[in-house]
Amino acid sequence: MQATPGRPNSWWISPAIPTIANCVLAALWAFSALGGWGATAFCGEDEQRDPGCSAGFDDAVRVSAPVAVLALIIAATAWAMPGVRQRPDRLDALLTLAAFAWVLAEGVLFIGGYLAKP
Repeated sequence: MQATPGRPNSWWISPAIPTIANCVLAALWAFSALGGWGATAFCGEDEQRDPGCSAGFDDAVRVSAPVAVLALIIAATAWAMPGVRQRPDRLDALLTLAAFAWVLAEGVLFIGGYLAKP
């Protein structure tokens, strides 16, 4: 049996897993909000796009952006601060919190796009 320093129980998950999850969620938010995926999904293609829907989706992007920035700050802080990075329980907690923030930002985009839909 291998002892894991700083872990209260025997379960151990590599910090690479939540880090990769945060990166994937960040990419999904970026492609949806900034890359046009969300606007195309909810408002249609370029020539058939409803201007009112596009404006509504842009509002959803503006509302979700602070949550996405917060998620980015939390994830970056988790890895940048040695006091957090060297304490597995703190690192796990912050990376999990960042992942939930990314999911919240995506949820705001989805609900905003759904409401903006004609």
